[in-house]
Amino acid sequence: MADQLTHAVLVLNAGSSSIKAALIGQDAHGQRRRLWQDQRPWAAAGQGPAANGLSQAIGACLDPWLAKALQPWQGQLGLVAHRVVHGGARYTAPTRLTPEVMAGIRHTQELAPLHNGVALAVIHWMAHWLPSWHSELEQWACFDTAFHHTLPEAASTYAIPEPWRRQGLRRFGFHGLNHQHVSETVAAILHEEGGSAEQAQRLRLISCHLGAGSSLCAIAGGRSVATTMGFTPLEGLVMATRSGSVDPGLLLHLLLETGLSPQELSDGLNHQGGLLGLSGLSGDMRQLRQAADQGHAGAQLALEVFTQKLLEGIGAMASALRGVDVIALSGGIGQHDEQLAHTLMQELAWLGPFRLLQIPADEEGQIAQQCLAANHGQTNLAPS
Repeated sequence: MADQLTHAVLVLNAGSSSIKAALIGQDAHGQRRRLWQDQRPWAAAGQGPAANGLSQAIGACLDPWLAKALQPWQGQLGLVAHRVVHGGARYTAPTRLTPEVMAGIRHTQELAPLHNGVALAVIHWMAHWLPSWHSELEQWACFDTAFHHTLPEAASTYAIPEPWRRQGLRRFGFHGLNHQHVSETVAAILHEEGGSAEQAQRLRLISCHLGAGSSLCAIAGGRSVATTMGFTPLEGLVMATRSGSVDPGLLLHLLLETGLSPQELSDGLNHQGGLLGLSGLSGDMRQLRQAADQGHAGAQLALEVFTQKLLEGIGAMASALRGVDVIALSGGIGQHDEQLAHTLMQELAWLGPFRLLQIPADEEGQIAQQCLAANHGQTNLAPS
């Protein structure tokens, strides 16, 4: 029952096309359970959040939905926790949102243009709404870059001129909340099967977050040691509408020789590339599977390029780990695409024996866990 809960966290996971909300309760024994969850596309508000009138678009979505949905749980709510994609080098732990922290998130907005601005707008919406409902409720943030703060210098450093590196231009990595969830889930599975703590410390895991955004993470003993996304979430694998890694010379050619503007280049790489750009049809893997089976050449090409880049990336992560024990697939594609899982088992046989797992993503649960722990200890009120 709700009255047995000692804490409940409202988790808001604001994405570029939709927002996920979950109310996660914790009892006196530390056991968590999901009391309520829902997801709404921003399009339901009549316009996307990236359009002019960001605050109005978000208000039009959240005003008629969230307050009403949360009303039954008003007395149990302990804090509000947000997923923020880019925390830069400064925010490596769950952090209570203050004006200073908000300014820091705003400073990184241009590095994650599809995400950070939307998250900030949702945080502002909550700040205006909360006083009428619960004046003392705090807001916290967890950062997708935080899990990757353990990257070795050789893995986080770009081979660019030193003055550029001094500006903080480096690899950050993303999807860290779910990569950490995958790491902890795999460790728990192995422990339940009788694995020792020593085996967990030796575990070589490749976490594959495959969805609208996709990235790989090489995890050694629970620590991120290599990842495919970089300074922004644009680097790495082929994604729904994001290109992934492209020869910088090609981009210079587009800018200098064809007259393409920086904004047009950004739009092409972020919104018109990836599976959508390859297929000319869709960025949705399920639609592409169906179209490819019906002979659609663009869909077939998109699937082939996606798989090729994924195989190359897994090979690179295995090299960083000097071998692999477990490959875990997560995200909408990773969890549900059985054809992809079968292909990977066949094509990666050269790696030697490894275990393939499909694990549901749970960024919201990870966020609730981290923020409850930090709020209880009040040890991470400022960035580390």
